[in-house]
Amino acid sequence: MEKKLLNKIVCGNSAKEMRRISEESVSLTVTSPPYDDLRNYNNIVSDNLEYYNGYSFPFEPIADHLYRVTQPGGVVVWVVGDAVIKGGETGSSFRQALYFMNLGFKLHDTMIYEKNGCAFPARRDGNRYSQIFEYMFVFSKKTKPRYANLISDKPNRWAGYTHFGKGTVRNKNGELIERNIKPIPEYSPRNNIWKYVTGKNYSTKDKIAFEHPAIFPEQLAEDHILTWSKEGDTVLDPFAGSGTTCKMAKANNRNYIGIEADERYCEISKKRVALVSNKKKE
Repeated sequence: MEKKLLNKIVCGNSAKEMRRISEESVSLTVTSPPYDDLRNYNNIVSDNLEYYNGYSFPFEPIADHLYRVTQPGGVVVWVVGDAVIKGGETGSSFRQALYFMNLGFKLHDTMIYEKNGCAFPARRDGNRYSQIFEYMFVFSKKTKPRYANLISDKPNRWAGYTHFGKGTVRNKNGELIERNIKPIPEYSPRNNIWKYVTGKNYSTKDKIAFEHPAIFPEQLAEDHILTWSKEGDTVLDPFAGSGTTCKMAKANNRNYIGIEADERYCEISKKRVALVSNKKKE
């Protein structure tokens, strides 16, 4: 690993800066690319952004680097949606997912990030329902995730109760013996649709973060970090934006690498990460 990158926000072109990251050194990537030209990138510090097969960023080279730098069993969480252009959705998210799979990533899960509202709600005289979600594709390199700690916060209605009847199991002689049945736990693992309230004072308390046009909730980044990595792992965000992933990685005792093409957003990221003065202790 290039030491100059570890626990830093790097201002530059992701496709170039990722060359400096050692092979199979990253445990987890949590990122949201600037899909379908929905973000306005001006004053780029390195090369001007160009269109690559319909994407407003060099998708294929970055995906190739993600495969190279990810550890076997490491996870890439790709948060993305599709713009509506000329009356139809672009389908960019699906093309990207297929490209990742062709590289050798396994599509471990197709999760949903559901928002509490929509910038353009459906009208009664319209022809499209309100769009309130983005995909969270969870890719694992070559095999199943090397680490998974599912968040268990879904309340169980029958917590504390046991099933009716008696539990039995056969011993080595084929005889049925009774076994204890554990009571239903208070909470079970959540499902793969994650709902978050977004907006000021919800996505984050950091006012400076909203100088970026497309932040995602700190809780979303933290939930993935806690699920797919452990303390001391390295977490990457090649589209660091306002620095949410890097901030939450630092706050949870992970190393981080952030890369951001826009100088303004790069400075926002650095300021937000600096707010985390002490890492959490278990």
